[in-house]
Amino acid sequence: MRFLHTADWHIGKKLHGYDLWSEQEDAFRQILTLAQQEKVDAIVLAGDIYDRALPNERAVATVNQMLQEINLTAHLPLLAISGNHDSAIRLETGSPWFAATDFYLHTKLSQAFTPIELADTQFFLLPYFEPFAARQYFADDKLRTIAQAMPSIVAAMQKQFKPDKKHVLVAHFFAAGSQQSDSETKVTVGGLDAVPTDSLAAFDYVALGHLHNETALHTERIKYSGSPLKFSVSEAQQQKGVWLVDTEPFHAVFLPLTPLRDVVELTASFAELIDPAYYAQVQRDSYLAINLTDTKVIPNVMQELRKIYPNILNLTRKNGREATAAPTIQVQVRSPLVLLDDFFQETTEQKLTQQQQKWAATALKDAQKEGE
Repeated sequence: MRFLHTADWHIGKKLHGYDLWSEQEDAFRQILTLAQQEKVDAIVLAGDIYDRALPNERAVATVNQMLQEINLTAHLPLLAISGNHDSAIRLETGSPWFAATDFYLHTKLSQAFTPIELADTQFFLLPYFEPFAARQYFADDKLRTIAQAMPSIVAAMQKQFKPDKKHVLVAHFFAAGSQQSDSETKVTVGGLDAVPTDSLAAFDYVALGHLHNETALHTERIKYSGSPLKFSVSEAQQQKGVWLVDTEPFHAVFLPLTPLRDVVELTASFAELIDPAYYAQVQRDSYLAINLTDTKVIPNVMQELRKIYPNILNLTRKNGREATAAPTIQVQVRSPLVLLDDFFQETTEQKLTQQQQKWAATALKDAQKEGE
């Protein structure tokens, strides 16, 4: 059995306000091309298909088109689960008909215990779930976290294992020992969100979603595919791609994707950045995080740089700014009675009468005595 493992498409996501429709479509084309070139038997999509539970119309139309191209046009079996960013109830719309075309979409914990058999492999599709779902399913009030629920979940799955089959778990959670980036929504339940990797040892391969870096976890048979695109400046140095997995004999190789527009960090002075000799070496339509080395204030710096680099994500200063003399501020001290008179005129358009001034002065003296 050979399959492609991908996850965390986050269709509809923006990068510092920039739409990523073209980039996401391009990444999808590369994934589908790789699947066809490598003659895979299926594609595994391990959650977070959408970026939010209530995706906009364009995001829904884009996902529909992508899934149809995989399953109906390319005739590739598709095994997918909902992630913590997806709305399970919305994503499952139409799923009773999907299996007729080898499209298996699981959005409920209860579905995870019915394996999907393709070739020599049993796939167990475990969608993202909250602990209360496990408490209800197993009738066990002691299951307060995802990590606590996993031994019961794995044990129930093992009862369905066929000895002549390979066993693959598709899931969406945070595995112990993984490293998270700032583009990911942290999943924390009861203060404990990490699933121990040794609780997953029964499976021949675990295809994970949730973390956006394929190197977030260093194990031979438990892997994150990472996201197809860089969704944060902190991911600028990451290589995005998908896993190509063979079950017999077991082999997993990471296939890189080439971004339509990369996320790049630049550290340079303003003079360097506007020098044609410098920017001729830069892919100027990339999404850029610029770190200025200048310490002096540069008027309209962002506007000037955008003339050359249209997709600037942020602008920071490596060395801070030179200290400048603080402007001298003259503060005019005014007595409480004068301030009261000004306030009275502003609100009533009349000055305080002499009698009102006497009353105010007496009240002020009394207040000062009480405060002593």
